[in-house]
Amino acid sequence: MLKTFLGLLVMTFMVCIFILLMQFVWMHVKDLVGKGVEVHILAEFFIYAVASVVPLALPLAILLASLMTFGNLGEKSELTAMKAAGVSLFRIMRPLTISLFFICGGAFLFSNYVLPISQVKLWALIFSLRQKSPELEIPQGEFYDGIDGYNIYVRHKDPSRGMLYDMMIYDYSEGFQNATVMVADSGQIYFTDDKKFLLLRLYNGESFENLDRNQKRATNSEKNIPYRRESFTMKQLLIDFDMEFNRYDESVLKDQHVSKDVVELVESIDSVQVLAHERSAEQSATLVDSRYFGRERQSGRTLEDEAIGAPADKVYDVDTLLASLSADERYRAASAALEKAKSQRDQIDYNALMLDDYQRYIRRHEIELHRKFTLAFACLVFFFIGAPLGAITRKGGLGMPVVISVVMFIVYYIIDNTGYKMAREALWPCWAGMWLSSMVLLPIGIFLTYKAATDSSLFNPDAWLKVISKTKRFIYRLWIQLNKRFAISAKVNSLLLWMMKTARTKATSSSQPKK
Repeated sequence: MLKTFLGLLVMTFMVCIFILLMQFVWMHVKDLVGKGVEVHILAEFFIYAVASVVPLALPLAILLASLMTFGNLGEKSELTAMKAAGVSLFRIMRPLTISLFFICGGAFLFSNYVLPISQVKLWALIFSLRQKSPELEIPQGEFYDGIDGYNIYVRHKDPSRGMLYDMMIYDYSEGFQNATVMVADSGQIYFTDDKKFLLLRLYNGESFENLDRNQKRATNSEKNIPYRRESFTMKQLLIDFDMEFNRYDESVLKDQHVSKDVVELVESIDSVQVLAHERSAEQSATLVDSRYFGRERQSGRTLEDEAIGAPADKVYDVDTLLASLSADERYRAASAALEKAKSQRDQIDYNALMLDDYQRYIRRHEIELHRKFTLAFACLVFFFIGAPLGAITRKGGLGMPVVISVVMFIVYYIIDNTGYKMAREALWPCWAGMWLSSMVLLPIGIFLTYKAATDSSLFNPDAWLKVISKTKRFIYRLWIQLNKRFAISAKVNSLLLWMMKTARTKATSSSQPKK
């Protein structure tokens, strides 16, 4: 049985990897198509992408493999025979459970040591692909805007000679209002030896260039705008067009939360928490010592003196001082106080933004810290969902197990993403958001395991019909009791009686033996 389970696990894991990898590639297809990337770069991209989809593929593969393993045992009556021999379901699951603990340990090690490295290299490669210029493939009969600052139109191409005919070039590299228009009978395009520049050679054409380039154009449409017209037999343009693949600096991503293991995450969280606490204390002390929140302190007076009510050398009555001022003096005093209040408010807003950045940094690291453990725990939860479900349904193969696995995984994915977004937006604590899916699915796994161990008819239609019938009879008796106490219309009573008669008829027909 262990051999069967591990074989199915490897097979389903490969299938899940392939499906999720295709989804990942589809999300980044615009970064790959038309870039002329070499084969080894694409292979490197796929390797790192495979590592990134493992956290999703492994729980799904475990769920599907456990469903198929126990479904095959139930379908072939092997599970029934083992139970009849006195072997409990927990004893049957013991070898798989032990092996699963090793798989969960491997999943944790993978997410802690391998995944951070692969994430850094993957995103560095994606950023490099995004910065790479696309292959130069100018179409016929339409404008090509693949070159920054230029728009090129070619009516006809001769690939054998490398010639382009009936060309029109819009050069807006210095702005749309300073654009230069060029038309030519023919032309050629070359790359320089270092692949960093594009050489555009035009034959027998004209160019039109605005001469009023540094001044604003007149709003009066009747005013003529000076321009220069140039005829040429041959003209060359050197265009910046880097075709080389330049790798993104991976050191930029080293401080990101996805690049750290558990120890580094804990250290980063602790250091930023200390820094945020020190910054908050410093800001509070600054506000307390400010003139806006209290009068200017007299020499020799401390915060402790004011806290215990130590007498000051002289106490001022603000109302009396304000009444003694003239109207202009009161206006100037109020204006000065208002400016101080605005200044303090701006300072408080700035401090709040700084502290919010600290909290966002801490929250991202806490989310990544919990993610290291949720992968391993999700594998365990999905096993205790798939194994009892397979024992209850007793359906092997790829039909029913695939349907159940897909449904359960969709539920898990929705709950997990909801918890992640709640934790990311600080609506929930990080531990609650990241462990939400496990907390929801774990009781389901315990319930299904109990039902499978007690040979419960969980998916028996007749059993569910009996439960529904009992529920309807209970509702009917409850309604009769309420009808005795409260006046209920005859129409409602007649409707309820009709529903009860229908339920009794169905229950009687289902209990009769079929001919």
